Amino acid sequence: MNTKVLQNLGKNIKRYRKLCGLTQEELAFKIGCHQTYIGKLELGKVNPSVKLLFCITRATKITLVDLFDFDKK
Repeated sequence: MNTKVLQNLGKNIKRYRKLCGLTQEELAFKIGCHQTYIGKLELGKVNPSVKLLFCITRATKITLVDLFDFDKK
């Protein structure tokens, strides 16, 4: 994925995580990764797998479409 897509994806992950009232540590625990990885995801520094994105959507009760809808504010 290109850098802009990763940055927008990261912003959406952060937004939905906060809307669910989860800390980075809590989300990391729910999806089975490390808190620092969540931080890197939210900054658009890493390219997550489809499996990980699916785990995030399950943990935050959203859809993949929600994660990739970059026009929502």
